[in-house]
Formats: sequence, structure tokens, C-alpha cells
Amino acid sequence: IDRISDLAETSNGDKFSPQFIENKLKFSPFIAEAVVQGDGRPYLSAIICIRFEIVAKWAEQRNIAFTNYINLSAQDTIYEMVQREVETVNKTLPSAQQIRKFLLLYKQLDADDGELTRTRKVRRGVIKEKYADIIDTIYSDLDSVHIDTVITFQDGNKSRVQTDVRIVDLAAASSNTVKEAV
Repeated sequence: IDRISDLAETSNGDKFSPQFIENKLKFSPFIAEAVVQGDGRPYLSAIICIRFEIVAKWAEQRNIAFTNYINLSAQDTIYEMVQREVETVNKTLPSAQQIRKFLLLYKQLDADDGELTRTRKVRRGVIKEKYADIIDTIYSDLDSVHIDTVITFQDGNKSRVQTDVRIVDLAAASSNTVKEAV
């Protein structure tokens, strides 16, 4: 599995391997990156980046209109598809290691931004620091986080991004499904 130093522990004392869960999530053709959080927190959450090329093709085949990564990753249909992928992974994990909340990040993680190593490994410390506000919001009662940031593209151009990113609470989603089934 992981080195002992890579293991994390929830505030409830449950140990987990973020990398193990991230790798299970990335087996999905639709998920490019996943960063699992939960060290010192009451449950696990994930920041997920979609695999743009595959998800874009999937969306086009279903006549889902989008203009770019930000727009595609915000689509309800894409959230539903990724939710099914997360739920599939959750079924293979002990309950204490299941993802309870997730969001689809408005951008892909990038080595040029220091978020990944050149060998595409997640730099957990950078993610934790850079996305601290997003992570804190995931662990709040809010169902979305407002993003207002500037993205620098590979060609040097910059663009301001203002968007609301939805947070999916799988515990709430499953209780809604139970209510609907009754």
C-alpha cells in the first residue's frame, strides 16, 4: 500500500491511505485526478478533476453543450456521472474510508502550478495550502463554494474565473434516494 508516513487519520481515529483511495477513483476513465482529504477531519472528502478529453467526448455524444473545462465540469450531468463513479468506489471500501463529499475542481491540476510533480504525483501540501478555503468549505454546511481567481494558461495568457462550484454530499444524496424509494 503506502508508506506509514503517507497514512492519515480522521478525527474519529480511523486510519486511511489517501493515495490508495485516489488510485481507486482514478481507475475511472472519467477521473483524471483525485485528492482525498480527511486528516484530522470527521470524514473523507475528495477534490476531483475530470479527464477532459474523455468527458468532453462523452458529453458530445449526449448532446450536452459546453464551452470549456470550467463549463463542462460544472454540468449537473457530469456531476451525476462522477457521483456514480465515486459511489462505485465507495462500495469497495470500509465505511470509515468512504468519500462522503466531493466537488469537481474548476481546473485541472498542473505541474506548472506546483500542484503535481513532473511525474504527475499530487503534491498534497501544495493542494492543502492552495485550496484551503475550498477544503474548509467542503467541511462546512454549505453546498457550494464561490471561486474568484486568476488562471494563467500555458501560453501565458491570464483569465479571471468567477464561478460557484457545487459540493456533493453523498450521505445526503443517499438519504434522498431512500426517501424517494419509500
